[in-house]
Amino acid sequence: MYSQKFQTFIDMWREEFAIERSIDEKVCLDRDGNPIPWYTYPAIEYLSQFDYTDKKIFEFGCGYSSLFWAKRAGKVISIEDNLNWFDKWQKEFSEPNLDIKWRDEGEIYEQAIFEENEKYDVIIIDGKRRNFCAETAVKALNDGGMIILDDSDRVNTSAEYVKTIDILKSADLLQVDFYGFCPMNNYTKTTSVFFSRNFNFESLYKVQPVNGWGNLWSKSRKDRKEFYRKNK
Repeated sequence: MYSQKFQTFIDMWREEFAIERSIDEKVCLDRDGNPIPWYTYPAIEYLSQFDYTDKKIFEFGCGYSSLFWAKRAGKVISIEDNLNWFDKWQKEFSEPNLDIKWRDEGEIYEQAIFEENEKYDVIIIDGKRRNFCAETAVKALNDGGMIILDDSDRVNTSAEYVKTIDILKSADLLQVDFYGFCPMNNYTKTTSVFFSRNFNFESLYKVQPVNGWGNLWSKSRKDRKEFYRKNK
């Protein structure tokens, strides 16, 4: 039998994070059915605070994250290397500002970031050839932007990730690591964000941080007292 406190903890993960559905159904969705990236929850909540209305996003690796960004940003280009997944996303995703491209011919994959001849405010490295993608990403990053590297904790066992992180840090980007659980998994991982030193994105809110999922301070004073009473 679980203690009441531990049951409350489980209920919070089930209801606020929708983690049970995400694991069992293999979907990256929040409690309201909105698409979220396969990043750690702390990274998702942090990134969700900013206004991307006029931002251009480039993704190495397509998925639910593509919809997450398309619902927030002005323009999203996502590169997929698996033809089966490409066909699936092309059929399922119909956001007008989302352009999904298939690129799977060696260096053509990472060079795809230069096809539009423009720079991007957010670049996500979450697909194949990550060290090569890092080399092109730092050249295509807009002033004041950021690069997101998912599964960055693989640096502990992968020479590719060691090289990737070295490239990003050598570009004078500031590394911030977000550890924790993520959608679909029953174990933790790390999503790292590499910020330009003059990162300048506007917040959607008057203050930061805003109350996160399952946060006690999002409740009224009366509800907080009731929570404390039940969880003594």
